[in-house]
Amino acid sequence: MADEEPLIPRHGGYRKLKSFQMGQLIYDLTVRFCERYVERGSRTRDQMVQAARSGVQNIAEGSQASGTSKKMELKLTNVARASLEELRLDYEDFLRQRGLPQLPPDHPALERFKNRRCSKLEEVRAWVDDEKAKGRTQTTDEHGRSQTNKDTHGQTRPDEMSVPVRVSPCQSMSSATLVANAALSLLNLCCYLLDRQVAAQANAFENEGGFTERLYRHRQIRRNHRD
Repeated sequence: MADEEPLIPRHGGYRKLKSFQMGQLIYDLTVRFCERYVERGSRTRDQMVQAARSGVQNIAEGSQASGTSKKMELKLTNVARASLEELRLDYEDFLRQRGLPQLPPDHPALERFKNRRCSKLEEVRAWVDDEKAKGRTQTTDEHGRSQTNKDTHGQTRPDEMSVPVRVSPCQSMSSATLVANAALSLLNLCCYLLDRQVAAQANAFENEGGFTERLYRHRQIRRNHRD
């Protein structure tokens, strides 16, 4: 009902947004990544940290501004999305320029990372440690699938001795490679969420208008009541 519509609707609440929570993790991860793997004093280091921060801050600012300006909310969410796209390119450049692999989404290591649903920096670090340990103890077939040929007592299992599977030592990826790929995985999901957020905000703005339209409706109601 129009007469029940608040002039300034509920707004804020950005801390509950999945995009904001993931953006915070990306920011924390990027700060740590740049401290460890990007040259101190380089322009790229500053840009990556600022792009990650911009993503988080603009999600929050847009949510807070939505009470009086849907247009501003939409604009700031778009800025957040653009900042994270810039950051995604920086991570891709880091891997490419150093000849490090950018893992496909279905790579076993990334599948394990996504299944963990990390929400804290410490959880990402634990995944990196686990993957490095796997790289030292496992072998893989030609498809990159893990192959083990030891039982719980460290003995070769008889049923696998005659299986003609080509195996090779699993390439133990560096921490920088793993963290950069984890960041890209998080960025892919966060950008997807922001794309949906922008679409929903645009639809709401188109159908409901913003503060000016609400103010007009409130004035009309007051006039009708006086009449």
